[in-house]
This record gives sequence, structure tokens and C-alpha cells, in this order.
Amino acid sequence: MLRWASILSIWLLLTGCQSAYYSAMEKVGFEKRDILVDRVEDAKDAQEDAQQQFSSALERFSTLLQFDGGELQSVYEDLKDQYDASEASANKVSTRIDKVEDVAEALFDEWQDELEQYESEKLRRDSTVKLKDTRRRYQQLITSMRRAESKMAPVLSALKDNVLYLKHNLNASAIGSLQGEFGSIKRDINQLISEMNRAISQSNDFIKSMQQ
Repeated sequence: MLRWASILSIWLLLTGCQSAYYSAMEKVGFEKRDILVDRVEDAKDAQEDAQQQFSSALERFSTLLQFDGGELQSVYEDLKDQYDASEASANKVSTRIDKVEDVAEALFDEWQDELEQYESEKLRRDSTVKLKDTRRRYQQLITSMRRAESKMAPVLSALKDNVLYLKHNLNASAIGSLQGEFGSIKRDINQLISEMNRAISQSNDFIKSMQQ
């Protein structure tokens, strides 16, 4: 059953029809609540990977500044590889946050609509309170995720500038020109990692609350 659910999941995702995907997943036992938890976990994993990648890029940049003879072309290629990998990590983070938002909106819309179906006023009030609380915790989570995401753009921009500069100035004096950039990049990456740590912590708290 899980194998067919996975195949169906892949096919429906490729078609780009999220509503059909959610309906199909519900038929095989996966509610929007479960999908939301899975996607928050995926986004958290992507952020953890991005932390490692940006740290690696910073380490390589630091090594570049200590260059003391050798083949500058290989140094440039190494730094470009780090930039490309960082950009790919950032794109993955953004894509997975988008997926979290998509299923969360679908879940909350469905939850709100279904409040009208209760015959019991007591159960309706209880469900309304839980919906409000879940929305509040989710909003805190997605705000934290987006804040961390926004810290990636300045880092990528600075890394790209340095890669381009080095590409057209493959000489020892170019390394000296990049010295002044390192402090700013290091500060931005440290801020990025700090914000991601907050988002990862909130992701863990949100997942735990959804599984209670």
C-alpha cells in the first residue's frame, strides 16, 4: 500500500495538481495534517543541509585568503563550486518552505469549513480553539522560516560577486582585494545560521505539538 501511495504521490506532484494530490493521499490514509508534519520535517532537513553548505563555503573562502602560491584556477573553481552548491541549497530551502505553506493553507481552509458540520456546539468550540492555536503556532514557525530564508540572499550575492571578481582577476593581488569582503560574509553567514537554528528549533516544537 505504501509503495502505491509513493508512486501516486510522485505522479500527482509531477502533474502540479496539489488538490488532487491531497485528495488521493487522503484515500490511502494520509491526511493533510500528516503531510504538513512531513513537509515541516523536510524543510527542517533542508535548512540543516544549507547550514552545513554555507559553513563549508565560508571555510573555503577563508582558505582562499590564505593562498600562498599555486594554481589560482583551481582555487577559483573550488570557490565557484561552493557558490553553486550554496545556491542549490538555498533553492531547496525555499521550495520546501513553499510546500509547507501550500499544505498548511489547504489544511486550515478545510478545518475552517468543517467547523460548520458539527452538530455538537461543545465540540465545535473545542475544535475552533484548537484551530486558532495551531494557526498561531504555524504562523510563528513560517515567519521564522521566512526570516532565515531572507538571510540567504545577501550571502549568495556576496559569494557571487567574489566568484565573478576572481574569475576575471586570477592573480595574487586579487586575493588581497577580497580580504575586505571576508568579514562581511562571515557576519552574514553567522546570522543566517543563527536564524536557521531558531527556525529548526521551532520546527521541532511544531512537529511535536502536531503529534500529541
